[in-house]
Amino acid sequence: METFTVKTTKQIEIIDITGMVEQIVADSEIKEGICLVYVPHATAAVILNENEPNLCKDYVKFFEQFVPKGNWAHNAIDNNAEAHLKSAFFGPGKMIPIYGRSLLRGTWQQIMLCEFDGPRERKVIVICK
Repeated sequence: METFTVKTTKQIEIIDITGMVEQIVADSEIKEGICLVYVPHATAAVILNENEPNLCKDYVKFFEQFVPKGNWAHNAIDNNAEAHLKSAFFGPGKMIPIYGRSLLRGTWQQIMLCEFDGPRERKVIVICK
């Protein structure tokens, strides 16, 4: 198991972590297996998709429209119910096949951390087996 941290700077933000994960896979010496990328946070998620600037703006807009700010019961506690709901829907992790000591990703697929309650420092856990 390897870990690294990512510092986010915005309330909702998409950060490409592909390079860091790929380096961990290369260093793991696993020739064939599975890579788990996981964020142990209740207000963040991991997605696999294209990292294109306009598409990243679209993700943020979609996230905001998908679960808009509202009168959610949890907001009475710490005013971040929307972040929890987004995280629960999109999920804290992804599994990616490893073959030939490389991640088997689609041509445009990148591994991205989704921040829903920033800015914060987020821990990313990577397990290769």
